[in-house]
Amino acid sequence: MIALFLRDLSLAIRAGGGFGLGLAFFLILVVLVPFGVGPESAILSAIAPGILWVGALLACLLSLDRIFALDYEDGSLDLLATSPIPLEGVVAMKAAAHWVTTGLPLTLAAPGLGLLLHLESTGYLWLVVSLALGTPALSMIGTFGAALTVGLKRGGLLLSLLVLPLYVPTLIFGAETVTRGTDGMATATPLLMLAGITLATLALLPFAAAAAIRINLR
Repeated sequence: MIALFLRDLSLAIRAGGGFGLGLAFFLILVVLVPFGVGPESAILSAIAPGILWVGALLACLLSLDRIFALDYEDGSLDLLATSPIPLEGVVAMKAAAHWVTTGLPLTLAAPGLGLLLHLESTGYLWLVVSLALGTPALSMIGTFGAALTVGLKRGGLLLSLLVLPLYVPTLIFGAETVTRGTDGMATATPLLMLAGITLATLALLPFAAAAAIRINLR
């Protein structure tokens, strides 16, 4: 499974679909926001937590259809499904590689982009903590959606429609954590909810995604 994880990392880096595409989209979205809502720092500071979390969510969404698509096209997914490696472990490694190539770079880049939106200084720590805690859930949910749509023509649109509603709780509690942290309020409740969502997705969705792949490969 470690070899599979390293293989996916290598493919994502060489193709540029993980690091480059997600970060570029995140940067463009944040740069465009002041053109839409105006340059007033008070307004940008107030909406910064939500904009940064929505940007990270949409950037993660861009690369989801690549998680299983290439393996399905070249037949590697059939080999993985019939190999001695548990398919649930394959799904977990795919999700981990997606997070390392997409969620982790977004988490590290978010404080710099927060400067463009005049995020209050008290919010940076909570922005990084919430993204580090919440983006693994985004990758796992996205991997589950990719498993449901693997092999479907034009599955990218269906994948977005399936995954976006499942992203809503993570988005709410992630943005709420940053907002409360910026205002100096207690962040324990939204952080615990965010951690609970992430742990639940990591515990349950590999099995659901593996079952979906087995059905789609029949």
